[in-house]
Amino acid sequence: MTKGSLLGRGDPAPVEVFNADGRASLLLVCEHAGQAVPEKLSVLGMSRAQMDEHIGWDVGAAAVTRHMAMALDAPAVLQPYSRLVIDCNRPPRASDSIPECSDGHVVPGNVSITAEDRAARINAIFEPFQAEVAVRLKRPGLRAVFSIHSFTPRMNRIERPWDVGFLFRADTETSAALAGHLVARDPAMVIGMNQPYQIEDDSDWFVPRHGEPSGLPHSLIEIRNDHLQTAEGRARWAALLTEAIHSFIKELKT
Repeated sequence: MTKGSLLGRGDPAPVEVFNADGRASLLLVCEHAGQAVPEKLSVLGMSRAQMDEHIGWDVGAAAVTRHMAMALDAPAVLQPYSRLVIDCNRPPRASDSIPECSDGHVVPGNVSITAEDRAARINAIFEPFQAEVAVRLKRPGLRAVFSIHSFTPRMNRIERPWDVGFLFRADTETSAALAGHLVARDPAMVIGMNQPYQIEDDSDWFVPRHGEPSGLPHSLIEIRNDHLQTAEGRARWAALLTEAIHSFIKELKT
């Protein structure tokens, strides 16, 4: 895989495939798994504390994805670079693909970047990641694909009460089935359907560009990140989702 001129010898590869030889007929994806920033971008002028917040990555999502990949014996494609470098769940043309400001934090390294700099990030990070997902989706016998994310308990002073949300568009059945399996295990769970976000062509990538074109059952799963602050919490949610996906796959028509 060619890294491109943006990435140097000490920088991570633009995609991580975890449990690459997993035998399950499933694929897991985690677009906001990492916090890496290419050395040439000097941490985008952000502090360590800022990068540790949700603006830098989806807190806990990578750990949940890896837990699930092992429990399901499924391969998982993860993005090691921070969503502030380039967001791999946004079309590159989207205004927040390379945000100048994120949840009130100015991102100095993204302010007034040139078209050449934007293209370098797309070529070095975004395109290799999406290419790996696309190749994995062509695996014979694949039966479903899921993208794992996390979200904040509040945004713009608005409380978000859902424990977990399922984002979808054309494929309504998969998310509904997974939600049903979770509620069966925990009747008190608060589930948002197309919450806390909605899927649109202009603002999203996984569902419109991978899930729907594949024709496979799919869902983008959002876990509220206060549930993922501890190892126990991350393990619990990985187990809940693993059980729900196991039950869902068993119900699929062969």
